[in-house]
Amino acid sequence: MNNSVLKGVLCGLLAGAMWGMVFVAPAYLTAFTPLEMACGRYIAYGLIAASLLGRRLLPLLRRLDRSDVTAMVKHALAGNIVYYMLLALGVQMAGVSATSLIIGVLPISVTLMGRKDHGAVALHRLAWPLLLVAAGIVCINLDVLTHGAAGGEATLPVRLAGVACAAGALLCWTWYSVDNARYLKRNPHFSSGEWSALYGVSSGLIALAIAALGLALFHRDVTGAGALLSGRDWSVFWIVNGVLALGASVIGNHLWNIASRTVPLTLSGQLILFETLFALGYGFIYHQQWPRTLELAAIGLLVLGVMWSVRVHALDGAARVHAGD
Repeated sequence: MNNSVLKGVLCGLLAGAMWGMVFVAPAYLTAFTPLEMACGRYIAYGLIAASLLGRRLLPLLRRLDRSDVTAMVKHALAGNIVYYMLLALGVQMAGVSATSLIIGVLPISVTLMGRKDHGAVALHRLAWPLLLVAAGIVCINLDVLTHGAAGGEATLPVRLAGVACAAGALLCWTWYSVDNARYLKRNPHFSSGEWSALYGVSSGLIALAIAALGLALFHRDVTGAGALLSGRDWSVFWIVNGVLALGASVIGNHLWNIASRTVPLTLSGQLILFETLFALGYGFIYHQQWPRTLELAAIGLLVLGVMWSVRVHALDGAARVHAGD
């Protein structure tokens, strides 16, 4: 494996470690609505991104053209705000494991969408790694069906609604991941760090606009669900969202943009699986329990599938270099 691909794989792994935190936060902030969590996280993201840019913000904004602004708005909505709202709803209604296993289909969905991109490995060569990934996802599904979800407290309609929300989050992030990777490769006039920061600022502005609209419409909070200070710990709310903004959004997105530019889409789709593995691990720690047999089997199959896919891409890259491609 060449250094560029290795760098991309490591950045993808670390991004997954950062992103895995977002599955636990909704289970911890149960007193808050998904809309409040999404607005809080991305307002914090925008503030951190703007502060990191400092004096460079205005010169960067002047370099934006219409296509850049359009891409950032679409990506901020699909890949950040709408995605996180649906993910949070899925966690609160169906549980961490159920939501993370559905998001775990990303390696397959992104690989299928990126199969015609330059540098993509033929799907027939990825058949066995993808089958291992699919088998791992089946194992997690069987475990959830056997042991229930959301602590066994949610009714079946609520759990099904949570599964539907998680599936919606999957569709949002699949489209965002593919479109963002393609846009970065077509437009190298911004570095990964610059694009991540601008992406954060745009997400923060959109989240602030949504929050302001919610306050204007409902007068008391962004969802109209209750009083603004109805006994909820807002200091904890902002601490958790600040950690998510810095770790998952600022650091995680920057690492992912580096990975997106250095590996083909068919491989980046497999690297997203690290998010699922870390989410499951964090969930086990949060609930203070060891993984069950099927969960262990799923983790083993998912890791093996990703490693096999990395190996296939490494061999394919070596063959291309040898052939002078």
